[in-house]
Amino acid sequence: MNQFIRVNMTTMQITTEAIPEKYAGLGGRALTSSFVNDEVKPTCHALGKNNKIIFSPGLLSGTSAPNSGRLSVGSKSPLTGTIKECNTGGLFSQKMAKMGIKAFVIEGMPTDDKFYVIKIDMNGVTIDEAPSEIIGGCGNYDAIKILSEKYGAKVGIALTGPAGEHRLPSANISFKDPEGNIRSAGRGGLGAVLGSKKVKAVVIDDTGANAVPIADIDAFRAASKVFAKALLDHPVAGQGLALYGTDVLVNILNEAGGLPTHNFTDGRIDYNDVISGETLNATITERGGEGKVSHGCHAGCIIRCSQWYADKKGKYVTSGFEYETIWGLGADAGIKDLDIIAYIDRAMDDVGVDSIEIAVAVATAMEGGLIKWGDGEAVLELVKQMANPTPLARIIAGGCSVVGKVCGLFRVPVVKDQAIPAYDPRSVKGMGLTYATTTMGADHTAGYCVSGNILKVGADIDPLKKDGQIAYSRAMQIGTAAIDSTGMCLFVYFGIADSPAGYQALIDMLNAQYGTSLTSTDVDKLGEYVLKVERDFNKRAGFTNAHDRLPEFFEYEPLPPHNVIWDFTPDEVDEVFNF
Repeated sequence: MNQFIRVNMTTMQITTEAIPEKYAGLGGRALTSSFVNDEVKPTCHALGKNNKIIFSPGLLSGTSAPNSGRLSVGSKSPLTGTIKECNTGGLFSQKMAKMGIKAFVIEGMPTDDKFYVIKIDMNGVTIDEAPSEIIGGCGNYDAIKILSEKYGAKVGIALTGPAGEHRLPSANISFKDPEGNIRSAGRGGLGAVLGSKKVKAVVIDDTGANAVPIADIDAFRAASKVFAKALLDHPVAGQGLALYGTDVLVNILNEAGGLPTHNFTDGRIDYNDVISGETLNATITERGGEGKVSHGCHAGCIIRCSQWYADKKGKYVTSGFEYETIWGLGADAGIKDLDIIAYIDRAMDDVGVDSIEIAVAVATAMEGGLIKWGDGEAVLELVKQMANPTPLARIIAGGCSVVGKVCGLFRVPVVKDQAIPAYDPRSVKGMGLTYATTTMGADHTAGYCVSGNILKVGADIDPLKKDGQIAYSRAMQIGTAAIDSTGMCLFVYFGIADSPAGYQALIDMLNAQYGTSLTSTDVDKLGEYVLKVERDFNKRAGFTNAHDRLPEFFEYEPLPPHNVIWDFTPDEVDEVFNF
């Protein structure tokens, strides 16, 4: 991969050049964060002309390496004001890699009020005016169909939905998956950034592209085989996620007392079986039809934690029906109907909003009296209204922090204005440290300490105690930054954390592809480099250690059933990034 493509939406000029030398050994998150730190003014308005947005495949994307089809998207976040990297599946990453495109950048903004489609193929890049039928409230499902009919059934598509057109802070970027459904670069409002550039969609067609070059194909295949075995032999990566999806965590976190409930006032519910992964599996299996218990979000996925959820008639409703979404609507907002939660999930995909941010904002709005507790039908209607937003829909889509201010609440579960996901930091303390210190606002994927705190994968650390948590969160954030740079799905961690051979195989694949001689120390250094780059951007944007803090209510509201509080001191929290 050596092409570096820029599209300037002010001048409508397209520039294709060789990858700058300083980015030559980088991919995925390492490249997007380095670029944003280098070229985006840290104090710029995220929706103004000086922000930029970059797409980059990971180092292993486009190869036959299992689970390597992830794409990184980087920019300054309009939700948090920090640097942001979003990670997604779908078709886009592998097509970019096969076409030799290391990075694709959109900068500037048009002087007119039209929306555009950027088309990338082997002949170059063109900018078309967006079809009128996909503008002004058209949902993402229909927009993908229209764009696929216009540009080709096998193209990859990245698009901003109606929420992004309105530049709502929770807007995400949606990506076409192998079956024409939706995957999302979900958090931080990057769909609003794309909307501010007046880019409705980016379409990529790799027809005529060659295979990704690999320096030592035999060594690559051998390492790939070892890596695949490590994933499939692990009880989580190879069995649990395929059977029950990420929603397997509902019963696990509920039993652990770490399932945030009714706007983070309890750690356990008594109706967990209604929304559990086991129930999800049983419902899909019983209904048959278009439902699938296990499904991959991109080609080459062997973990297959996604699924197709069908309605009572067996008709497809939504896919990638994740634990965080089901938790947020089911436990945090008290909606006790898996079908309604599925319809809301589909509606969020269709308008293009982050399902975590919206779910937590909804629960906060329920505490604030804007919505009745557990009223799924009202939530569904509000989400649909985000396509042509009413005032209340704008408030909810503004995110949890906005809702808290509008309602005059102190129990507002955010860090750097981004909603805290599905693990209560008082009873899963490693996650609390990650939420507080990650460069991107509260984000469970930035350092998934649930692995060692709850699942006992890679470590065994008591989630209720402080012991060992600081070093663990630090190590998980460093490792995650490195994995995000490879184009690997985060869940490969389950296969390599307990398998030295699996971890070495990941490094061996990188070496075989690029003809390098990397070691595990080099991988750690890559992760540290990424985090330091991101911290540098945030510092220059005005963020300090004082922003690396959890909301105060966690310190004085004990969480049932263990009645624990957040008891890390500021100095202890600051130790996470002491490297």
